Amino acid sequence: EHLVESGGGAVQAGGSLRLSCAAAGFSLDAYAVGWFYQAPGKDREGVACISSDDGRTYVDESVEGRFAISRDRAKNTVYLQMNSLKSEDTGVYFCAADRIGNIEAMCLQITGLGYEYDFWGQGTQVTVSS
Repeated sequence: EHLVESGGGAVQAGGSLRLSCAAAGFSLDAYAVGWFYQAPGKDREGVACISSDDGRTYVDESVEGRFAISRDRAKNTVYLQMNSLKSEDTGVYFCAADRIGNIEAMCLQITGLGYEYDFWGQGTQVTVSS
């Protein structure tokens, strides 16, 4: 049971990418899923999260209007559509899955000391050149 990210790559500023987070060996239906990114030398930050049941989403204000998260239950996959990419979006993007109900807490990583999400992917590199 694990998560697999794909879709990263190199793109010029202003371009678009769609990242995929696919679950292998289990169903994502019962899990909230979040996308996080880590810039070189910095801590991992939440980008966007989607609830397990009713499709609620949380998108960080730094990417609001440019990034969108969605879920395809038939494909057991969650996507991060990234438009109008900027050089500061460069980093490694990870997806995580957890049975948490509070997706804002998931994205802000304020789930409590020692709390760990159920699954993390291995990450996919996004490089935006200006």
